[in-house]
Amino acid sequence: MARGITETDVHTAADELVAAGERPTVERIRAHLGTGSPNTVTRHLDTWWQGLGGRLHMQQVQLAVPDAPDAVAALAGQWWALALGSAQASLQASLAVDRQVLEEERSALQRERERLEAEASALRAQTEAARQAERLATTQLTELQRLVCRLEGQIEELTQQRDAVTAREVEAQGAKRALEARLQVLQDAAQSERASLTAHVQALENRAHAEVDRARQEIKELQGRLTAVTKNQAASEALLRQALDEAKTATAEASRSASSERARADALEKQLSKLQNLPAALEAAMRRREPPSKPRKSVGKRANRGAEKQP
Repeated sequence: MARGITETDVHTAADELVAAGERPTVERIRAHLGTGSPNTVTRHLDTWWQGLGGRLHMQQVQLAVPDAPDAVAALAGQWWALALGSAQASLQASLAVDRQVLEEERSALQRERERLEAEASALRAQTEAARQAERLATTQLTELQRLVCRLEGQIEELTQQRDAVTAREVEAQGAKRALEARLQVLQDAAQSERASLTAHVQALENRAHAEVDRARQEIKELQGRLTAVTKNQAASEALLRQALDEAKTATAEASRSASSERARADALEKQLSKLQNLPAALEAAMRRREPPSKPRKSVGKRANRGAEKQP
């Protein structure tokens, strides 16, 4: 940034240029001083030119010789007039050049000012666009933060649902294993009951040789009972296998679909409650179908009586 210059600085620089044999101009004074704006130098240079005549007149008075001859004084006056005319012509030419330079510089400054104003307007537009973009980005950031919070809540809720489904799946697996164990117990009991009935039928057949007709009738009855028991047992085993298959299906579906697990688990619990009462009902049915002990004793007595009557 150029430092400020005074009128005295410009006048002194102009005098030094004249003493060096150069015509003082705006550019020469600025170069001589090393600073100064063109407008300031031009204004102070104008005052220097305006005061030049007065200074020259004072020098003429100081240099005048009072006792000089009239011819010498006339020649000195003519010389001085020529010097003044030359100085005025030089002053006018210099002022014209300086004014032209000043006008060009003013035009350049005006163009520079217009360019700077255009750049400032563009910068203001860019600044406003940047502020709008910043406001939009802030709004989008707020919306994204809300979305992140909502997604975090959904993730937490889904995690809880997954844990609940996993717990129900573990419970269903335990119920399936318990049901399989119960089914195995029932199958073992049914197998034992079948073996017992078969042995009992065989004993009845051995004891019924004396009374073939009655024994055959009883054997038929027993076979019918055995067939019924076998059918009932097969039906029970089919029900148990069906319940087991349904439990397996419910368990598989529980791991695939969390939404339907609860309903299927409830259905499985209902089936389990029914199956828990099945063994008691099966045992009661077997007791009802088992022949009473008294007829068996009468058959033995009759067989003994027949043996006694035989020779």
